[in-house]
Amino acid sequence: MKKYMLSIFMLIFLMSTCQKNYDEVRPMTFKDELQFLSKYIEVLVLSDSTGSAKLIIAPTWQGRVMTSTADGDNGFSFGWINHELIASGEVQEHINVYGGEDRLWLGPEGGQFSIFFKQGDPFDLDHWYVPKELDTESFEIIEKQHNRAVFQKHFNLRNYSNTEFKTELKREVKLLDEPDIASQLCLEIPRNILKVAYTTVNSIKNSGNKSWTKDTGLLSIWILGMYNPSPETTVVIPFVEGDEKDLGPVVNDAYFGKVPESRLKIENGFVFFKGDGQYRSKIGLSPKRSKPILGSYDAGNHVLTIVTYTKPENVTDYVNSMWEIQEDPFAGDAVNSYNDGPPEPGAKPLGPFYELESSSLAAALSPGETLTHEHRTFHFQGSEAALDKIVRKCLGLSLEKIKSALL
Repeated sequence: MKKYMLSIFMLIFLMSTCQKNYDEVRPMTFKDELQFLSKYIEVLVLSDSTGSAKLIIAPTWQGRVMTSTADGDNGFSFGWINHELIASGEVQEHINVYGGEDRLWLGPEGGQFSIFFKQGDPFDLDHWYVPKELDTESFEIIEKQHNRAVFQKHFNLRNYSNTEFKTELKREVKLLDEPDIASQLCLEIPRNILKVAYTTVNSIKNSGNKSWTKDTGLLSIWILGMYNPSPETTVVIPFVEGDEKDLGPVVNDAYFGKVPESRLKIENGFVFFKGDGQYRSKIGLSPKRSKPILGSYDAGNHVLTIVTYTKPENVTDYVNSMWEIQEDPFAGDAVNSYNDGPPEPGAKPLGPFYELESSSLAAALSPGETLTHEHRTFHFQGSEAALDKIVRKCLGLSLEKIKSALL
């Protein structure tokens, strides 16, 4: 049986740091999260002119967006944050899962070109390590304004095939105002809707004197967003319809074993996936099947999340992260979604949380050349009538269809 890659979270579940189930704690406000994080790390807060749309950024952790709000200090906090691990002050050996709704990683995770395993090591949890530059090391702040910040990091990586990458990462985080949101989504924003949106523009540069080629391995930009789940959260991913002979399977749902039909549905050009944080599972769509947009809806809190990202046309070389020596190391996913859950019956989940992820194409770069991947996050809160207008325009289906897809 073909062995699929193990997710980073298989290791995390073996750790002692875990949080209470979401039905045991009150919802966190933006102010709550800001006060908590400020006790332990340096933070940057971006804000619009009204003070309603805000972000918390952690330069200490690669300039990741920890959380955001659409309603000021007392508004709903959208990002999942690992309070126990942060408060403990402990540094884990393999990975430190601090949380955050937009964090910068690089791929591939597994395979002969992996940057998470050393040459010759087996592809197992004991030998899997997140590069410290993407885990615990800080990025330098090179620009800072009230609604924008830019970060930079220079470092070297070596992959499983012993290829060295002299790398420069640059990351801009920018809060979007209402005209930007309307323009990005080609949308007239309904009145009386709460909204926060931001973009992260992530660039990788070959700062060495050798070209990066497919023969010796390539890197990719990988953006992962961790969000607070609810029993009524559904992830929705539109896909390109067509024959599997030409486009391949619609979805890869075998990362942790096949996802039950009650949690995953494929219908009329859409993938629906449960985001309740109660069943560990993961799905991915190839560049042939994915579109440059995906989202989720939390019906309990009336939170609509839309993610868009850079997806060049007619490009299919995306790094493969399966934990094995691969037949095709450039047949990876362009988008993924992960749902947290107990690793075994009776155990506690890590978060819980769910994720929306995007990846860049494989970065075949000459010396001095740069690849940029933009990942945009939009959160909306309001009446279902208003949110339905946004869903229909952006995703092409009704809000009611999302709510009822997995009932």
